[in-house]
Order: sequence, then C-alpha cells, then structure tokens
Amino acid sequence: MRDSKPPKGLQDGEVSPWALAGLGMQLCVSILLFVWVGGWLDRRLGTAPLFLLGGVLVGGGGTFYLSYRRLTSPRNSHHHTNDSTPKS
Repeated sequence: MRDSKPPKGLQDGEVSPWALAGLGMQLCVSILLFVWVGGWLDRRLGTAPLFLLGGVLVGGGGTFYLSYRRLTSPRNSHHHTNDSTPKS
C-alpha cells in the first residue's frame, strides 16, 4: 500500500521542488514549438508575421495559464471526496 505522507523534510501541504522543476522547460519548449509552427504557416501562406505572433501568444499564454493552475491548485486534492449528500 502506498504511503500518503509527504516526503521527509516537507510540511503537510508543501510541494517538492522537483515536482515543479520542469515548468520553466515546459514554458520554453511550448513557446518554441508554437513559434516554429507559426513561422512554418507564415511561409506556406505568405502571412508573415501573423501566425508567428499568434504562436507566441498561444504558446506562452497557454503554458503560463497551465503553470499558474498547477501552482495554485489545492495541495491535498487526494483528500477531496465527492459526497453528494446534503449538509444540514
């Protein structure tokens, strides 16, 4: 059975820094990927820099939003129960 206690050295509710270490790399890779796709579309359609700028906005904005959601999510989501009984 898996132990639900936090790793040694972490207080209840804290997140290990290794769990969040990839956020910067994820941001960089997604921006580069969307910029590359936007540049490719611009070359194919002759619409420079329309899709390139859209790639920057979608890649950066989308990844920033997902990173923000991950950083601000409740820490103890495994304790959440879906109890549909009414509270009195």
